[in-house]
Amino acid sequence: MTTLKASGSPDHKLAIAEIVETLSDGELPLRFSAYDGSAVGPEDAPYGLHLKSTRGTTYLATAPGDLGMARAYVSGDLEASGVHPGDPYEILRVMGDELQFRRPSAKTLATITRSLGWDLLRPIAPPPQEHLPRWRRIAEGLRHSKSRDADAIHHHYDVSNTFYEHVLGPSMTYTCACYENADQTLEEAQENKYRLVFEKLGLQPGDRLLDIGCGWGSMVRYAARRGVKVIGATLSRSQADWAQKAIADEGLSELAEVRFTDYRDVPETGFDAISSIGLTEHIGVGNYPAYFSLLKSKLRDGGLLLNHCITRPDNKSQARAGGFIDRYVFPDGELTGSGRIISEMQNVGLEVRHEENLREHYERTLAGWCQNLVDNWDACVAEVGEGTARVWGLYMAGSRLGFERNAIQLHQVLAVKLDSNGRSHLPLRPWWS
Repeated sequence: MTTLKASGSPDHKLAIAEIVETLSDGELPLRFSAYDGSAVGPEDAPYGLHLKSTRGTTYLATAPGDLGMARAYVSGDLEASGVHPGDPYEILRVMGDELQFRRPSAKTLATITRSLGWDLLRPIAPPPQEHLPRWRRIAEGLRHSKSRDADAIHHHYDVSNTFYEHVLGPSMTYTCACYENADQTLEEAQENKYRLVFEKLGLQPGDRLLDIGCGWGSMVRYAARRGVKVIGATLSRSQADWAQKAIADEGLSELAEVRFTDYRDVPETGFDAISSIGLTEHIGVGNYPAYFSLLKSKLRDGGLLLNHCITRPDNKSQARAGGFIDRYVFPDGELTGSGRIISEMQNVGLEVRHEENLREHYERTLAGWCQNLVDNWDACVAEVGEGTARVWGLYMAGSRLGFERNAIQLHQVLAVKLDSNGRSHLPLRPWWS
C-alpha cells in the first residue's frame, strides 16, 4: 500500500488506511479497513477494525485517544472483528501490547488535514450514551455536591435492573469478588467476598451494621441472614427499590432496610461496624477527610470500618479518570493509591489494622461479567440498546486489562475506632480466614 512518505507529492490525498499507517509507529498488529475501500495490516490478522462511515472518522479526528475511539465504537461506526462486543478483551490486549502511534510532523499533519477535508474535522454531537463534559457539569452543582453525586450515580446505576441481572448474575453484586481458588464460580466468589467482609468486621447476631453505597443490598441481606441489624444507603432509586423487594421476599424486613438516600443523611450513630464496598471511587479524593471523619462519628468505640475500593498502583498519579471512563462510565469518579486512603483514615484518628490487594480477583470478576454479557447479549441489547451494551463490554474488558497490567488495583482496608484510652478491644491476631 502507498504511504505518505512514498507518495512524495504535496498534493497527494491520503486514504483513511494510509492515514492510520502514517500515524502508526511500527507494524499494525491487526487489520484495519475503511469505508473508502482502503485497508492496511496483515490480511490474516485474527483481529480487525473496520471504520464504517464519515461520522466515525469525525469522532476519531476530533477527540483523539480513548474518547474518540469510544465514540466511534459505541455509535457503531467502528466495528471490531474477531471478538464479541460483549467482551472485546482480546483485541484491546493486542492493541495495548503492540499498537503504538507517533506524533506527526507539521507537514504530515497538514497533509492529513487536507486529505480529510474540513467537513470531517468539525465536531459533531457525541453518542447519546455520553455524559456531559466536566465544564458543563458545573451547572449541575459543585463537584461531589449531593445533587451532582446523585446525578452521577443515576447515570451509571439506573441503567436497568434487568440489564444488571443479566450481567452481574444472581448475586446482583457490582464489586470485586474474592476467589478461594481458580475453580470457584463468580457466584461462589461473590458469596465468599461477603463472608470475608462480614468476618473482618467481626459481626455477631444483634450487632448493627451500616452499609453505605450498598447497591442492590447483597451485603445487607448477607448480614441480616446472620442476625445482624442492617441499614443500607444508596443514591440509586432503582437499586433501593430492587433491594427492598429482595429483603421482603427473604423475610428479612425486621432486620434490614435499604434507603434511597445519601450516606451523609443517615441520622443513626453507634454502629458496631460500617462497610463501604465500592463507594470511595465516587467520593472525590479531596473529600476523604470529611468522608472518613463522618464514618468514624457513626461508629461506637471499638467499632470497625471496612473500606473496599479501586485504587491507583501509586499515590502520585492523577486522581481523575480518563475521557472514556469519565464521560461514559463513572462521571466525576476519582482514584488514588491505597497509601493515600490509609493516611486519610489515620489522619482522622482511625487505626488501620489490616489491608490487602485483591487486584487479580477483580481481573477474574470482570471476565465473569463479560461472559455473562456475551451469553445474554441479545436480551441486554433489547433492554438497553446496542450502544449502551457496547459501552459495558468495552468498559469491563478494558478494566480487566487494567487490573491485569497493574494500572489499577482493588484494596480492602480495615480500621477500628479506638476508645478514649486508645484501646481497640480487638483480638491479638486476625480473626477471619
